[in-house]
Amino acid sequence: MPSSTSNFKRKLRLPRLFFAKPSEIVPRDYERPIPPLPWRGITVVVVLIVIAAASAWEFYCRSIGYGPTLNDNEDLWTSTRRRVKPESVVIIGDSRAWFDLDLDELQKGLGKRPVQLAMGGSCAYPVLADLANDENFHGTIICSVVPRLFVAPPGTPPMERAEKAVRRAHTQTLAQRASQYLAMPLEEHVAFLKQEELTLDDLLKRLPIPNRPNALVPPRLPPYFGTLDRERRARMIEECARPGKLQSTIQQIWLPLFTPPPPPTYIPKDVFMAKMNDAIEARFRDITAAADKLRARGGKIVFLRLPHSGGLKALEDRTTPRTGIWDRVIKDTAAPGIYYEDFPELSGFNCPEWSHLSAGDSVEFSKRLVPHLRNALQL
Repeated sequence: MPSSTSNFKRKLRLPRLFFAKPSEIVPRDYERPIPPLPWRGITVVVVLIVIAAASAWEFYCRSIGYGPTLNDNEDLWTSTRRRVKPESVVIIGDSRAWFDLDLDELQKGLGKRPVQLAMGGSCAYPVLADLANDENFHGTIICSVVPRLFVAPPGTPPMERAEKAVRRAHTQTLAQRASQYLAMPLEEHVAFLKQEELTLDDLLKRLPIPNRPNALVPPRLPPYFGTLDRERRARMIEECARPGKLQSTIQQIWLPLFTPPPPPTYIPKDVFMAKMNDAIEARFRDITAAADKLRARGGKIVFLRLPHSGGLKALEDRTTPRTGIWDRVIKDTAAPGIYYEDFPELSGFNCPEWSHLSAGDSVEFSKRLVPHLRNALQL
């Protein structure tokens, strides 16, 4: 078969000097033979091998507990952010707002279906600032507060996760938007497409590498224990809600994740603590400014402290007590706050893995929360 290059009788070489006349070369004609093989049969065999390998990997992922679910990436968040209308009810914050707030019950009680913009392991401030700066928005914000995430300083994973999502909402391309719409039907039916855990990079992170001098291994993130739908509503899977290995594994993962790392050795401790206090004070000022800007347009905001249990509750109560960050946020913003421990009907729930409610409890908790939300928002 003649090569495609042989179709050109003359080919010009690029000039070495400006304005130099290019030399002319005449390539030799040659053939690139295609081997006489049964290509149709080879194609069928390759396709069958790919299908068999993909099916085997899917069966294996399901056998170790994974199920189909949407990946919570910046494009899914952006598609949800696009649903926010001027008078919407919007949920922001961390993963507790994901798992604990049922959209159906909130819609029944508040008269509007909330838009779920909370993100797992993220700081609420970048999303709060984005909504406050949106001149078209004058709705209601329900903001979940986990103190350590709420005051996370710039450059940390909780801040970067929220900032990336907000940035994508303002810069998303048509290709990224189309890719997300094409990916969702596949993610809803294929378990091995779990983006944050089953990629090669994430699997390599599970290798048991010990801490070394000047090289600390970051805490492991919890494995798959919940599903996410197109409204970004999370539901805890049944295996995690029942006592067992998955539940106990996640409980022990929360403790190092919520334990503050030691101060860096290359900065004096007092200097480091002063910088951290300055960053927290700046966050309080920014949150207050955002809340004031929202209320100036007729918007409303209410802060929530959602349930936590067991060893994680003991750790959070010790390292971030209520009299610290929570009370300061309520005081500075002059916004209503609902702390679940203040109400017997809200404080009796147990989080199976210490940080989130089960699917059934989230419905009942939301039903009991609605009267308090209506009172706080003066509905």
